[in-house]
Amino acid sequence: MNHDATSLDGLRFEGDPLADAVIADLVSTGQIAAVNRVLAQFRHNDQPVPQDLPASVRDYLVTTDDPPEWADLDRVARAYEFFVDDGVHVASVLSFGAMVNCYAQPRPSRVLTLTHRLNQPHRRLSETSQFVLNMMGRNPFGSGGAFVPTIQKTRLIHAAVRHLITESGEWDTAAEGVPICQLDLLGAMLIFSVQVVQGMRRIGVSVTEEEAEDYYYVWQVTSALLGIRTEAVPKTYAEAAALSATLVEASYGPSPEGVVLTRSLLDLYEKLVPGKAFDGVVPAMVRQVVNPEVADWLGVPHSRGWTRLVGAGTRLMRLLERSEDNSRVARAVLDKAGQLLLTGSARTLSSGQPTSLCIPEDLRQRWSAEGRKIGP
Repeated sequence: MNHDATSLDGLRFEGDPLADAVIADLVSTGQIAAVNRVLAQFRHNDQPVPQDLPASVRDYLVTTDDPPEWADLDRVARAYEFFVDDGVHVASVLSFGAMVNCYAQPRPSRVLTLTHRLNQPHRRLSETSQFVLNMMGRNPFGSGGAFVPTIQKTRLIHAAVRHLITESGEWDTAAEGVPICQLDLLGAMLIFSVQVVQGMRRIGVSVTEEEAEDYYYVWQVTSALLGIRTEAVPKTYAEAAALSATLVEASYGPSPEGVVLTRSLLDLYEKLVPGKAFDGVVPAMVRQVVNPEVADWLGVPHSRGWTRLVGAGTRLMRLLERSEDNSRVARAVLDKAGQLLLTGSARTLSSGQPTSLCIPEDLRQRWSAEGRKIGP
């Protein structure tokens, strides 16, 4: 499709007919709670579809089980090698940049508020991190992986939220479009793919053009399984970067929901950093990764001292990155921020309940063999 203003605006009024039909059936028959209990145990690609599910859910799970025919699994495998090398850096930028950029979009921020997830940033961070970890396993769409059920359940969650908000009476579909519409999904995909690569480069991590293309390609395949219209998704990283600039960044703006969501997220990160004296480093890291105007809109605090130190650290990181292959000390310094977020997310408590991440065993083994301790 042409990514012109008229075509893109039309995506605001499109949801996901396949998943939406499943949720409509479950609501009409009162089976959502029972289905949730069954799907909670449905976690691996190799698991057979549970028998004790309504026909609409079983048909949906069978229909959405395979990646699109055009998917090149060799390219997916190349992206795995990129993630083995730089996964902790992806985690850092995902947390400090991509999450905040999502809150810079007033529509999605309002959706989060209406679904009462406003005071649960740990949950959103954990779910997003787990999604990316499962996506970047050795064989995410095939035997031994755990990503396909993750996508299938995420897609149903999106449909459930669309139904909930549409029926709440607090959303004007005629004026605002469909909640979690095709345009919102496309924008989120670009934030978690293109803008993560851009953020890594902004903090001094080297990402080659081939690595950027491969990482984006995995998201391109994933977007098809998430129900995003294939023709709406750019075919190359360069096209995606251009669309990110004209579509996503153009949608950024101030909103009261975005400010409160960002403050809750910063509070969570500050719990991961020991000692009050270091609280300023969290907003300084955010300001290093996101656009300064976005940071201002979202009320990210200024800290001149930490900003200078983070800027100097970024320059140091670029120097260390050049020596990373030959220096275990340099690698340890570069990995520390990502390790803190991955292990810290696993330890963070909210209302007394732990939020844990399950790191795919192949990734854990590769990182362990290279001397990286990730996760509990």
